[in-house]
Amino acid sequence: MLKNVFFLILFSALISSDLLAQTMDQVSYDSLKKAMIQLDQELYQVQLNLHKSQKQLQTGILVATLGYTVTIIGGQLLGTKPELGETLLYVGGATGIVGTVVLFKGFKKISLAPPVPRSQ
Repeated sequence: MLKNVFFLILFSALISSDLLAQTMDQVSYDSLKKAMIQLDQELYQVQLNLHKSQKQLQTGILVATLGYTVTIIGGQLLGTKPELGETLLYVGGATGIVGTVVLFKGFKKISLAPPVPRSQ
């Protein structure tokens, strides 16, 4: 009789520890799955921001380059055709500044909010 009680207690302990281990494995799997989904969403957001800003960055580079090229040409013409050279300096400078502003706005699209510290 005492032997049967001992085996019953031992069997109950083994069963309960096995159930506890399965429950802990399930909790661990669920938290891992949740972390993977969160990482996937963050990666998608970064890719989306890069895609949205690509065209704007290209446009900003093109406009700024064109503007500063016109400025250089205007500077070269100051000696031979001062009126045209001065006009090109102003127009090119303004165009270059507009292109730079477009670039800055494109970089703002890439930026995300500061990262939130993850709890360990």
